[in-house]
Amino acid sequence: MKLILITLILLGLGIAGIAIKLWTKKGGKFAGTCASQNPLLNKNGEPCGFCGKTPDQVNNCEEI
Repeated sequence: MKLILITLILLGLGIAGIAIKLWTKKGGKFAGTCASQNPLLNKNGEPCGFCGKTPDQVNNCEEI
């Protein structure tokens, strides 16, 4: 029972942290959601699955 309670508290803190980040950011959007902006996630220079841009074309990753 204690483990379930600790797990729920930690999950709640994580969700609250994400919510606070969204509330405090202008426009409520996460910055850098495009995987092609991160060289550790995109080592082969593949295009983004969301916006279709390659890493050298990325300014922002917004839905078209």
